[in-house]
Amino acid sequence: MSTNFSEARSQEVVAAAFANTPDPRLRRLLTSLVGHLHAFAKDVELTQAELDAAIGFLTRTGQICDDVRQEFILLSDVLGLSMLVDAMGNRTQGAATESTVLGPFHMVASPPRRLGDSIALAPGGEPTLITGQVLSTGGQELGGALVDVWQADDQGFYDVQNPDAVPEGHLRGLFTCDEHGRFAFRTILPAPYPIPDDGPVGELLAATGRHPFRPAHVHFIVGAAGHRPLTTHLFVAGSPYLDSDAVFGVKDSLVTDFPLVEDAALAAKYGLPPRFRHADIELRLPQQAH
Repeated sequence: MSTNFSEARSQEVVAAAFANTPDPRLRRLLTSLVGHLHAFAKDVELTQAELDAAIGFLTRTGQICDDVRQEFILLSDVLGLSMLVDAMGNRTQGAATESTVLGPFHMVASPPRRLGDSIALAPGGEPTLITGQVLSTGGQELGGALVDVWQADDQGFYDVQNPDAVPEGHLRGLFTCDEHGRFAFRTILPAPYPIPDDGPVGELLAATGRHPFRPAHVHFIVGAAGHRPLTTHLFVAGSPYLDSDAVFGVKDSLVTDFPLVEDAALAAKYGLPPRFRHADIELRLPQQAH
């Protein structure tokens, strides 16, 4: 049988070209990719004009990337690929806090802060207190755990999007939990915001009738010795777009109430006004696989 290319045998012929790839995982990835890619092209009867448009789209996606903006992450996000890979890599069977996507704005080191500090370095926004505890899935207190947090402001901007208006590190912080795994910090209630939609990914959303918005949330990366790190969000209950997150990041277990409270003791302890928002959470980490 001929080994030359034909429409009918395209998958087999091209996959065979990768048969001698030394790395078995790379060989499997490329062979599967070729099979699915060719099957897709045949299924939709892909035209040359459509292929040219797709290549142009990917070219422009790469050209808009820089040190602050990663358009390919956005593309992966809006196609749901980021969430799928994250879900497959962080199966918890309900015991640990669920993970979600990192997002495109964790691009600078969060400044170390003391427990109870405010991460809001500019005026504005609704005063908010977030308290919590880091535990193992078995309930062990993980003293000394690191909690890295970052969020958008009340207008939906991250500090890196608005560097001339806010101090560096605004709404970012790295906290070391106490001996009981507890942490606390002051912030403001975040707002929903659009992912950058002035590039190729925005064109894709517009062409498909989708909006670019994410619901209000606070990002967390949590780590403790002997445990698998956790990347997750705290979504604000009642926020718009919880049921239509542009990057599919919402999970029901991560939607959290931020009630407006009047607690004189907490207000005095953390230097907050008499009325403020307060969320109290648990973050549970699975043990690191040996």
